[in-house]
Amino acid sequence: MDLNELRQEMDRIDDQLVQLFDARMDVAARIADYKKAHQLPILHPARERDKLQDVAKKAGPEMANYTRVLYSMLFELSRSYQSKRNGAISPLYRQITQAIENTPNLFPQAPMVACQGVEGAYSQIACEKIFKDPFILYFKNFEAVFSAIEQGMCQYGILPIENSTAGSVKKVYDLMIHHNFSIVRTFRLKVDHNLLVNPGTALSDIKEIYSHEQAISQCGDFLAQLQGVNVIPAGNTAIAAEMVAKSGRRDVAALSSRSCAELYGLECLAASVQDKGNNRTRFICISKNLEIYPGSDKTSIMMILSHRPGSLYKVLARLYTLGINVTKLESRPIPDREFEFMFYFDLETSIYSEEFVQLMCELDELCEEFKYLGSYTEVV
Repeated sequence: MDLNELRQEMDRIDDQLVQLFDARMDVAARIADYKKAHQLPILHPARERDKLQDVAKKAGPEMANYTRVLYSMLFELSRSYQSKRNGAISPLYRQITQAIENTPNLFPQAPMVACQGVEGAYSQIACEKIFKDPFILYFKNFEAVFSAIEQGMCQYGILPIENSTAGSVKKVYDLMIHHNFSIVRTFRLKVDHNLLVNPGTALSDIKEIYSHEQAISQCGDFLAQLQGVNVIPAGNTAIAAEMVAKSGRRDVAALSSRSCAELYGLECLAASVQDKGNNRTRFICISKNLEIYPGSDKTSIMMILSHRPGSLYKVLARLYTLGINVTKLESRPIPDREFEFMFYFDLETSIYSEEFVQLMCELDELCEEFKYLGSYTEVV
């Protein structure tokens, strides 16, 4: 038998599988109708476990695992179809709908905004890209920015969340577990780190370099070339520049933005010293209240999943079933909960899409706990 004949045989089998799949989904629809009429939950974990064991046993040792994967996907498809058919609207989706209706069409122009660091920080630069004429209050650390939002001191806060070179800002992700907020916009800022010094300083004079740990990580190649130089983390790149300027010393330098050179009277000894030319940091703009502006096509959620094999797979399978793209997946350990993790998802889907509505109505059954962080647009 040649390859064409084998493919024709495969096609005949696929035709049968399609017919059987249609028949199976028809039965799933009737089961959904029964469950709705009798107020029964769509998910029946014990039934699924028994079914997986049964089909794996029937498939035999060689095909058991493949069969489990196949039927796990079939279960996800069935549940998704049943949820859609029953058309149940979750309290979360009602909250989202209300937020869409109550949010103004125009993004705020001149609000009070919380940023970490001091004047000249990259957070300030991002803030001024997001808002036309913001009034900025500076705070010592990331947690203070979250607190300023929760306490109503500022309407919005700007926080770095990931960098194209150094990766995620894990301190921010850890704080996101403990604070209540909504993401209303994100912005990708091109970041150029420069070696700033007091006037008259030569490269050979430098004994200490200060900067934020993320900036230090992003300039690893440049720093590795310097001999006998102590690299010291600072709370912020702009704070590092301010420290160098106030010290008046000619043996210290800062990795910071070019705007800080003019702001603090420093000289740029070496420009754009980051490892990669296309170095971008993604900032989130957060608020206390849920605000969803027109055109929002990205959504962020956090989930706690059960500590069992396949928990994450089931979530990803449901997203795949709905055709929703995952653009970011981050996991962080939950303090005081052994071997439990919070999973952070960035999803690409319009708030007006049918898939978005369906996902928001199905989140309860996908995980042990979840937190909807907001839907927004991203400015580049």
